[in-house]
Amino acid sequence: MARHKVEICGVNTANIKVLSHDEQLKLFKKYQNGELRAKDELVNGNLKLVLSILKSYSGRCDNMDDLFQVGCMGLIKAIDNFDLSHNVKFSTYAVPMILGEVKRYIRDNNSVRISRSIKDLSYKILSLKEKYVKDNLKEPSNSEIACMLGVTEYDVVSALNSLKDTVSMFEPIYNDGGDVIYLADQLSKQDGIYDAETKISLREALGKIKEKEKYILIQRYLVGKTQMELSEEIGISQAQISRLEKSGLKNVKKLIK
Repeated sequence: MARHKVEICGVNTANIKVLSHDEQLKLFKKYQNGELRAKDELVNGNLKLVLSILKSYSGRCDNMDDLFQVGCMGLIKAIDNFDLSHNVKFSTYAVPMILGEVKRYIRDNNSVRISRSIKDLSYKILSLKEKYVKDNLKEPSNSEIACMLGVTEYDVVSALNSLKDTVSMFEPIYNDGGDVIYLADQLSKQDGIYDAETKISLREALGKIKEKEKYILIQRYLVGKTQMELSEEIGISQAQISRLEKSGLKNVKKLIK
């Protein structure tokens, strides 16, 4: 594919007509007065607008023909909903709609690629868990699996998560004929709710920083003590407590990146 050029099967992009502003206005008036042929002219006269948006996606989609069709769907929606009374250029109105369709398509059709090593580890874990349950009549913990396989607990959790099917955040989970509730609406946004990988990384990071920094962070953020209370307890100034707290947070952030 040539640089800065979008190639579409069966479409000669070099010969696509571009409508002037006045031509578009006339065609919109005709279409909105019931002349359906004017819609076809509007679509054909704005195909380059779709192609200009697709340029930045040429390396992110395996099938540009499909993406072009999706962009055209956004264009058609824009044509159907454009209101001449707002005195806005059609391109200004159409670009967000076309872009929205393109982004939605890429988001919903983007397959997550799992590396071979993670896949191999995940199947080793499943095999080990099956044998362990048969021998011990209970499931092993992630830390036990990590120890038996000689990997980290983080690796175990990541491998098991790779086996789960991905679901779009915009997957509708309830529709009563009115408002649709999407998965994204139900995801918790409360502070303090973290996934297993984050909890493991945080625990490991706390185990690697200085003991005094670790103690201060635990007392400040888990127990809820103030810097003044820690100052009196440990026997150092509040300024020193503050410096140790900042240093501890900085070191933890480095370790969990």
